[in-house]
Amino acid sequence: MRQNELPWPNAVYCGMRVLCVGRHPFLSEHLCRVFSDAGAECEPVVGAVDALSNAAAFEPHVAVVDCDLITPAFLDAWSVDPNLAGVPLLAVSLTRRPAEFSPGDLCGLAVVVYLPSLAKGQATALLEALHRPRGVDAPAVWRMRVPTSSVHTS
Repeated sequence: MRQNELPWPNAVYCGMRVLCVGRHPFLSEHLCRVFSDAGAECEPVVGAVDALSNAAAFEPHVAVVDCDLITPAFLDAWSVDPNLAGVPLLAVSLTRRPAEFSPGDLCGLAVVVYLPSLAKGQATALLEALHRPRGVDAPAVWRMRVPTSSVHTS
C-alpha cells in the first residue's frame, strides 16, 4: 500500500521516520512491517553499530530497538550524538514477555513492548504517543490509549 492510500487514522503518520533496529534481518524487517502499517516510513537496520551510523543519515523521529541491543554503551553513544540525542528510543522484544524483565535488564529505560501481543492499532497509538522533535504531529482529534497488557513499565 502506498502512503497516499493509507486510511485516514494512519495517514497522519506519513512522513514520520522510524528506524527499526533488530539483532537480525528478520526482526528488523518485522519491525518495519509493524510500524509501516501504522503509516510511518521505516528503515531496517541490523545491530547497534549500524543503528548509530544509519540513524544520522536517516534522521528518524523515533527508533524502535530490540531490547537486547540496548546497552549502557549504546545509550551513551546515542545520547552524545547531537543529531540523535533528542530522538526517543522504544525498546521492543520478540521473545521475552514484560514480566520477564528486571529493571536492570532495561538499562534505565521506562518501558519495553512485547511484540507478539501488540495489536495493529496499538502500533499507531505508540507513534501517536511518542515525542516528535522534528515536527511530525498527530491531530488532536485522534487519540488512542495503549493497553498495558503488552507494555511493561518499571
